[in-house]
Amino acid sequence: MDPYTPAKRTGARKKTIGLSQKEYTKITGTIASVRRHRHPGGDHEEEIDPRNLQGHSKSHNDSSFIAETSFVHAPLNSRVFSSSNAPKSKGKAKQESLERIPLEIQEALILEDLLFVLTGIEGTYITYHPEYSPEDDDPLQGIRFVVSPSLDSSLSDLVERILPLGMYYTAIFAFIEHRSHLDYGLVNHALCAAIREMLRDYQTLLSQLEHAFNTAPSFSLQKLWFYVHPTVHTLSLIYQLILELATADDPGADLSSSSSSSEEDAEEAAKNEALGLGKASLKAVLSEIKQGDITGSGGSSIPVKGGEVLTIIYERMQNMSGDPTASVIYGTLLKKAGRPYVQMLKDWVASGRLVDPHEELLVKESKFIDRGTLEMDYTDEYWERRYTLRDGSTSSASKRHQAGIPSPRSSGGRLPGGACVPPLLESWKHKILLAGKYLNVIRECGIEMPRDQAHADDDEFSMDDERFYKFVEDAYSHANRTLLQLLLKDQQLIPRLRSLKRYFFLSESSFFTHLLDLSATELRKSSKSASIVKLQSLLDLALNMGAMGEDTLFREDVKVTMAESGLYDFLMKVVTVTGAVKGEDAIGEKDAKKDKEEKKPMQAIDALMFDYHVKFPLSLVISRKTILRYQLLFRFLLHLKHIEQGLCSMWTEQMTAPWRCAVPAHPEFVGWRLRVCLLRARMLAFVQQILAFVTFEVLEPNWHALEAKLEKVVTVDQLLRDHLDFLDTCLKESMLTSSNLIRACSKSLIACQTFAFYSSSFTKAANQAIAAEDPASDPSKMKRWDILIRFEGNFNRWFDSHLGHVQFNASSDNVSLLPLVVRLNSIKSAYNEKGR
Repeated sequence: MDPYTPAKRTGARKKTIGLSQKEYTKITGTIASVRRHRHPGGDHEEEIDPRNLQGHSKSHNDSSFIAETSFVHAPLNSRVFSSSNAPKSKGKAKQESLERIPLEIQEALILEDLLFVLTGIEGTYITYHPEYSPEDDDPLQGIRFVVSPSLDSSLSDLVERILPLGMYYTAIFAFIEHRSHLDYGLVNHALCAAIREMLRDYQTLLSQLEHAFNTAPSFSLQKLWFYVHPTVHTLSLIYQLILELATADDPGADLSSSSSSSEEDAEEAAKNEALGLGKASLKAVLSEIKQGDITGSGGSSIPVKGGEVLTIIYERMQNMSGDPTASVIYGTLLKKAGRPYVQMLKDWVASGRLVDPHEELLVKESKFIDRGTLEMDYTDEYWERRYTLRDGSTSSASKRHQAGIPSPRSSGGRLPGGACVPPLLESWKHKILLAGKYLNVIRECGIEMPRDQAHADDDEFSMDDERFYKFVEDAYSHANRTLLQLLLKDQQLIPRLRSLKRYFFLSESSFFTHLLDLSATELRKSSKSASIVKLQSLLDLALNMGAMGEDTLFREDVKVTMAESGLYDFLMKVVTVTGAVKGEDAIGEKDAKKDKEEKKPMQAIDALMFDYHVKFPLSLVISRKTILRYQLLFRFLLHLKHIEQGLCSMWTEQMTAPWRCAVPAHPEFVGWRLRVCLLRARMLAFVQQILAFVTFEVLEPNWHALEAKLEKVVTVDQLLRDHLDFLDTCLKESMLTSSNLIRACSKSLIACQTFAFYSSSFTKAANQAIAAEDPASDPSKMKRWDILIRFEGNFNRWFDSHLGHVQFNASSDNVSLLPLVVRLNSIKSAYNEKGR
């Protein structure tokens, strides 16, 4: 096509225009000059406007790529036209005057300028705003254009309506250039590709308009407005979106701002120089380190990417749902920008593989946590923290606080980046997380998902497509069903739990009675001197004696171990949270007293406990977290049985001669002996009632409830919750989660245990009293009465305190203690009557 000349356009009207040859030549030269700048590769490429000489020389010095760094960080952007190649004016070009030019020629000149302005290029009569500066202005705000004031007002009003298209186009193009960098992730790349595709339609429209301008004499400014009017609204919608995406970044988070450095204060520069920080390279290194620290500590430096981009698009689409054009535009952008996000989700829920190089997805992985931590993990880190949601939310049953959650944006309160869950996925996020977690457990067991199952549906989904959510539901159901079958059937979870109950709850304690009899000598030693190897061999022997059926299952997994601290001290450390500030003297006295108490050796019987070892994946259910709870219940039951055994041995000893013989001449001794037996009976009843309550009214009913739940369990997460809830309920109803109950109960039980230890001393005192020649002047009378009264006072005090705390808890938040209240009240009333 021949280059356009005004002669072609105005030839039919030349007789009526009335221009002189000089004016006609001037107009021709002006339009041709604009066209030379628009087409630098044409026949007039060597003719350069002096105003753009600097920009022209710069473009000749550029290499074949726009810039090497741009090619590395934004390879897609380096293959398309960039406005950075074009010579740029600084808004100071002098506008040509349109005075004394006829209206039709003004329209022709303005039409020529508009076709350039609509692609972001400055014209002759439409120039950059006088305040525009490429170095200072934000390119994402777009370039503002102003029209010559000498333009006829009838044309100026129409031009002003069209001019925003140039600003929209330049802003959108700058956004595409900026967000095409690798740091912004796949969602931003897909969004930029979708917007670029829309701009291609816009550029096609401009080429058609230019063709019409060059070939149709009847083409006018009014027709141009008619054709571009719908596009103004379309580009304005995209422009508003990119503005919100650009301004959503908090100050300092925009990566483009890192290239521009502000001037330092004189004082700060002097300090940096004194510290040896004057070199630019060192400053750059420190700046990167500082920026990395800020990014790791909060969300203020996380760019808008991933789920946050999709959330912004969706919210704009919802807010402008009354506008059909906005619904179509934003719906298209949401679908196309969400494709990589949906694809990552599909890979996660279908195969358990998390491929998220730019941290855009709602699921994150802590790679430093692996299955090796299960051997020493008392907080279920592998299951709770290996894979988590970036927003820190957990299932309703779990209230554990998640660490590492980025802080919300200062404007809007939206979580940044991948931590922002798209609203369409909000109700599905837990299923998405669990589906991938289940599959990862299966993969850790060496079971790979079939390839056709992992890629069962290769259709392109979008987040507003019902098929996508059906795909997620099917993937979750398949992963859950597979892992549940692996645990319940292949790994025999329920028989494992039954063996745990049998070994730790002493419900079938024949083997444990044999163990206590066989290891009585060893258990009387201190915990540090007792031989664990010998105790383990005695446990194996006790388990093999008369073992039949299920008793023979998994007995090799039970191991003997010794606790490092007392049961009640450990429980008090766990349940007591104190924030009182005390003086140094008080703290020193407390620490000294505590050190003195800790120097006392603990008996092996008080430190004895069992351990239970299972392999992955059973270690997810029978984890160190749950084994610790089993051990606490076991040690409590063992302590009760040990005290009961001691008091029963005392009863056996009190069936001998000094306690049974009639001594008429010693009425004082008879009264003392009766009160000793009565106190022993009260203590034995107290211990037996607590043991019976814990065994038959706490452990057994809760165990049967757990078995009923396990028969109906449908999800792995529910299985884990039910098992943990069972143990927590047992601990709470066994009075091991309240500091007041632990203190009162432990003091009462220790009083009973100490009383049983004094059995031989009481027998010796009874023999001395019988052998005394003068009962009235027996020198040991005051001593034995003093010891007995101290035991009675101590036990009565803690018994009443324990009963009071039990009654209070039973009436407030632990109604399961009501049966124990009845049992303890019966002891108190019965022995009060006997005492009278």
